[in-house]
Amino acid sequence: MSARIGMFSALAFLIAGTSAHAGKLAVVAGGGTGGDGTSAATAKLTSPFATDFGADGTIYFVEMEKGERCCAIDAKGILHTLVGTGMKGYSGDDGPGAKAMVNGMHHLAVGPQGLVYLADTWNHRIRVYNPKTGNVSAFAGTGEKGFGGDGGPCDAAKFGDVYCLAFDRTQENLYIADLDNRRIRKIDMKTKVVTTAAGNGTKGVPTDGAAAVASPLFDPRAVAVAPDGSIFILERSGHALRKVDPAGKLSTVAGTGTPGSSLGVAGKAQFNSPKHLCIENHGTTYSVLIADSDNHRIVRYSLDGKLELVAGTGKKGSAIVDGEPLKSELSQPHGISVHPKTGEIYIADSGNNRILKIKK
Repeated sequence: MSARIGMFSALAFLIAGTSAHAGKLAVVAGGGTGGDGTSAATAKLTSPFATDFGADGTIYFVEMEKGERCCAIDAKGILHTLVGTGMKGYSGDDGPGAKAMVNGMHHLAVGPQGLVYLADTWNHRIRVYNPKTGNVSAFAGTGEKGFGGDGGPCDAAKFGDVYCLAFDRTQENLYIADLDNRRIRKIDMKTKVVTTAAGNGTKGVPTDGAAAVASPLFDPRAVAVAPDGSIFILERSGHALRKVDPAGKLSTVAGTGTPGSSLGVAGKAQFNSPKHLCIENHGTTYSVLIADSDNHRIVRYSLDGKLELVAGTGKKGSAIVDGEPLKSELSQPHGISVHPKTGEIYIADSGNNRILKIKK
């Protein structure tokens, strides 16, 4: 009898934890054969990895390997290629974005003046696209893979593979997941000076309460900054979510460090190669959404120490069932973001070559 009660309680927790955030799942882009100038919902996408949003309602996204583009979906839902020829390489700075070449972009972030910052991952650089001119230019990194340049200008610094970009609330600082260097780097957007915000370059599990800049990291795949200044770091093969508090102290807040799929108490819950995260604002508080890629699901970490399911069944697939996020299938989602005006959750469902959203 006690076992049955325990199972019922666990089910009740899961339902209660997700129903308050329930919405309808819909396709935003991908799944068709169309190209530029056609409806994004019926266009052909290749490995979309991340989305972000312009103040004018434009949806920006990047396609990783074999896609090699940054695209936009305008307010009418029409697809446009902005950066990339579809071939990997490095070329085109200070010229039209559509004639430039990129190499395995994993992420992007819309920054001050509406400029779109691109994580040109395997070119070891950050580049920037100007929607007003249509041009792309170099911003940070020399293009040589390595580590160097802290305390100096970002365009003279060396990075490893740049996987994720995140602005803080005021857009005064740009944070970078410099995975190969096992560091989170930071660029002051006024001075353009780069520094290290977390990680000492060694591989390991950090000690709770230790200084972030003096701590090892396993493999920081993604970074996001909360409204209170806390920095959240997602570790891919570390299978963990870590937090740097405003005082610069690092702690693990979710994940056991071993792959799995359990939910509930965050410190005992498990990820399986999570790839991306974003902050979800709730007025006076916030939560963290995570693309738990190899579990084919989206989960939410809340500040009360719980990890709950948001979308996906845990089974790799493409079925959208009655628009229900918890009944529908995903395939290695690599990107997650929240629309700043509508609060809708956007999912880069990479393995299915589509972008979805959870409508409120």
